[in-house]
Amino acid sequence: MSLDQARAAVKAAGGSIVRENTDVGVATVKSSNTRFTALVARQAALDGAAANRVIGRAPKAPSSHVGKSVEKVTGAKGATKVGKPGKGEEPLADIQWDMKQIHATAGGSYKAEPGDRRVLVGVLDTGIDGNHPDIKPNFNAKLSRNFTVDIPADANGVEVDGPCEAEPDKSCNDPADVDENEHGTHVASTIASPRNGLGMAGVAPNVSLVNLRVGQDSGYFFLQPTVDGLTYAAKNGIDVVNMSYYIDPWLWNCAANPADSPEDQAEQRTVIKAAQRALDFAYAHGVTLIAAAGNELVDYTKTNTDGSSPNFASEPGEQPHERTIPPSCISMPSEGKHVIPISATGISTRKSYYSSHGNGYIAVAAPGGDKVDTPDGKPDDARGIWAAYPESIARERGELNPDGTPNTTRVIRDCKGRTCAYYQSIQGTSMASPHAVGVAALIISKYGKPDRRNGGLTLSPKVVESVLRGTATPKACPKPGTVTYEWFRLENGEWVKFTSTQTCEGTKTRNGFFGNGIIDALRAVSK
Repeated sequence: MSLDQARAAVKAAGGSIVRENTDVGVATVKSSNTRFTALVARQAALDGAAANRVIGRAPKAPSSHVGKSVEKVTGAKGATKVGKPGKGEEPLADIQWDMKQIHATAGGSYKAEPGDRRVLVGVLDTGIDGNHPDIKPNFNAKLSRNFTVDIPADANGVEVDGPCEAEPDKSCNDPADVDENEHGTHVASTIASPRNGLGMAGVAPNVSLVNLRVGQDSGYFFLQPTVDGLTYAAKNGIDVVNMSYYIDPWLWNCAANPADSPEDQAEQRTVIKAAQRALDFAYAHGVTLIAAAGNELVDYTKTNTDGSSPNFASEPGEQPHERTIPPSCISMPSEGKHVIPISATGISTRKSYYSSHGNGYIAVAAPGGDKVDTPDGKPDDARGIWAAYPESIARERGELNPDGTPNTTRVIRDCKGRTCAYYQSIQGTSMASPHAVGVAALIISKYGKPDRRNGGLTLSPKVVESVLRGTATPKACPKPGTVTYEWFRLENGEWVKFTSTQTCEGTKTRNGFFGNGIIDALRAVSK
């Protein structure tokens, strides 16, 4: 079918095209016709339609669950103590147990291969605070783009990302150097905070960061921005991307789940098809694709239950409904073809309690934090992942004293002269994925060849994945293979106990908890 035929079919179904992505054949369409999705299904020139709307809201204060791949735990212990840094280390290196776990240190990978500025890392997320003092030196403002616009309220008038005039930049159309959520800035910092004598360093402290904003301030991610972000990465020489999210509104997309209406089934098929087109396009253009495995505490290769989808109401009164999810259902992008899914580890190297898993699903594991990886199961912020935090958000949440010092255990400040920067401790497979992305960037820096099309360096994603997997440190399943995690959370002033029983399957060199093993930055660049 031709492009003109597709456009005519959209019009015939009662829609008008807002914008097109002709690289993968996906368009954003607006329609007031309540039967639009059903009419699209009858058009031979169209594959289907999926809702692309904003749902949820950004938290005004830290909560126990934020986003889909971040896990926050309240009731943490005392403030984290920072020891004196060693020779050549950044001021906060002592609390970066995650970098020590993968040998991304002054005496490790930083010395062997700190990364090459010509390597471009795309962060598909809620944005990057490009003016954060511990990100700015590596931030590529010229290539950074925003592919989404915040919406103040949903169709029912419920506040989502607004009101726009109340936002720090007083706009719902954010610049490409802004993050009004926190998530993307934390991810970017883990990948490539520079060694500049301030705060801390990322896994690949010399590579370049490109903000590809596809997530709303509310922490939700939709199909069209993801497709646009991936195709932009493909056409602009981005070498590796981080995707620490799943595409809303479905945690798992099922082609024919009897619990879903025919319209919902069609929508999920569209999400799978359109997202995979974009992933294929990026992969074919040399983009290494890395994603967070998810925080659902489940095995993706088994039958599960989902009670969270769809996480918005397309019609008044619509609510999420419970569904049985067979392994054939797909969470996008982490289960897409060519994507490298990352599970999370804690300070003891155990698989983090929240991290989803599955033999044949997980590629490798990386530090994601596990605040309850403690002797008594009570949370400790020191066992989360520390990374950059936008000062504007810390102030909005009331986490700073009048003199600028933090008043919460989960935030730390470091100053160099008159320049101060803030960092926060959070955990999740969202935090594991950027560690792997950083190592991938080092691999491209070390073994990449000149990119004749875009300039800079390039390396086949297949080769990058092979080195990432092949240099990981194998870690066997725990014995016995079935583990009951126990942890506590402070609720209404009392400690409440939680448990989760999870099973690891596979061999030492390939299993459902750790994949081929825990990534190693030094080994990856020492072949």
